[in-house]
Amino acid sequence: MVTLLLDSTQLEVVLSLSERALSFRKGNVVVERSAITKVQLTDDAWTWLRGIPSPGTLVRGVIAMGTWRSAGGDDFALVRRRRPSVVIDLDGHPEYHRIILTTRHGLALVQALRVEVAEEAVDVVDIAAETGTIPVVPEKKPRKRKTPAPAPAPAT
Repeated sequence: MVTLLLDSTQLEVVLSLSERALSFRKGNVVVERSAITKVQLTDDAWTWLRGIPSPGTLVRGVIAMGTWRSAGGDDFALVRRRRPSVVIDLDGHPEYHRIILTTRHGLALVQALRVEVAEEAVDVVDIAAETGTIPVVPEKKPRKRKTPAPAPAPAT
């Protein structure tokens, strides 16, 4: 799961060792708050991917990590399966035009970006906890399968 750190000047996407390897990045993704123009929540991040991974890793329907190059601009993606995600549109960022992240805390991020935060970096979930309840997308319950009807007895 991706870790998001937010302070009064920037949003930092902290990448784990495996995320760095799969996205071919040496460091975290840092975005100035002034560069964030829009934050959107989505249930399917795969529809937001545009272009080709370069450099990046793509296993369709499983993971998409790295830089996506397209005519519309470069995007950074960190997408896992079909989970709730957040799409962050940027203006004036030196590397990316959009960041697409799979996270359960998308709603907390949206709320945290609306409030004033401390000077030091704080986890997005901690900010949401201070401002009210932590909104978490509920886990989907597995569907129960119907038991098949018994086969009719053979005629003798």
